[in-house]
Amino acid sequence: MRYRAELVTTEQGFAELAAEWGDLYRRCGSATPFQSHAWLHSWWLSYGRRGRLRLVLVRDRADLAAAAPLMRVDRPVPSLVPLGGSISDYGDVLLDDERGPEAVTALAGGLSAAARTALIDFREVRPGGAAERIYGHWSGPRRRVDDSVCLELPAVSMDELITRLPTAKAQQRVRAKLRKLTALGIQQHTVTPEEVDKALRRLIELHTLQWEGRGVTPEHLRPRFRDHLVRSVAPMVRSGDAVVTEFRLDDDVVAVDLTLLSRRLAGGYLYGAHPCLRERKADVAVMLLDACSRRTQDGGHGALSLLRGNEPYKHHWRPKAVVNQRLLLARRRTAPLLAAVECDVAARRRGKELLLHWQDWTERKERHGGGGS
Repeated sequence: MRYRAELVTTEQGFAELAAEWGDLYRRCGSATPFQSHAWLHSWWLSYGRRGRLRLVLVRDRADLAAAAPLMRVDRPVPSLVPLGGSISDYGDVLLDDERGPEAVTALAGGLSAAARTALIDFREVRPGGAAERIYGHWSGPRRRVDDSVCLELPAVSMDELITRLPTAKAQQRVRAKLRKLTALGIQQHTVTPEEVDKALRRLIELHTLQWEGRGVTPEHLRPRFRDHLVRSVAPMVRSGDAVVTEFRLDDDVVAVDLTLLSRRLAGGYLYGAHPCLRERKADVAVMLLDACSRRTQDGGHGALSLLRGNEPYKHHWRPKAVVNQRLLLARRRTAPLLAAVECDVAARRRGKELLLHWQDWTERKERHGGGGS
């Protein structure tokens, strides 16, 4: 056969794939920065567990034609899941766009062999992702369910984004906020690969400061997360898969933003901002969106993604809701695992619906003066 599948299970083997993984990444149009070697290998160094790595590769002679970056987990059911975990907004496989059904067949066969008694659980697949080709080819039991919601804007200039606001008054407010940022003298500096380490450590410091006393994501404050960012982002900046921007006021770095870039999207991943910006009435969200739009307005990216999360403030810009997919693949003998996950998904969805209903009922009761024990 022209194509052959192989399995890599060692950290050293993963590290040695960097160059050819990068070449394959460039040949997969649907890939996001969360499938780059720099991001995934760094994530494994921070979060991986010995003996769990499962990289399913497909080669056409010596050329790497496809790759599925996975790991084995035991809970809630034995599964192969994408590397990247909860700190990655998209999961997927890599498939050379020029390869036909034979490469897909080989990758599906390699996945089936690697899974053995486990379920294959592709989480957070963006619509149009390469994993959809595997799902379409899969001959065993399979299910597709909704995963997280991501909100997306067109990759256009800030002026064009402003016209999306629903009223002329809202548009005027944003333009006034942009003038305020200019009047304050805030300067933008694009960080070089050599400056990434220092800039990201400052980002984490500012992120911690801005969320002090509020509900910060605990993982963002852990050393393993900081180490992952510092290790992964410098090579991503070098290859054009990320850009780090410092915002300076009177020579002080008062905000730092990390934006991830790929052919189909650009997304603001994480930022930190000093509280002094709020005190000076600088709108940080407008400042960051303006900076991100400058990176995408050349037409080289399909969408400006606000990444996961359906927060109300994002809806001011009238974004498009794009629902990630969860693609579940089983063999005949592992079909009961698929059914178990389906039940878990349904139960969690029902629990969220009940919680939202209870919160809505409580709010309506308080508004009408019906509070009490």
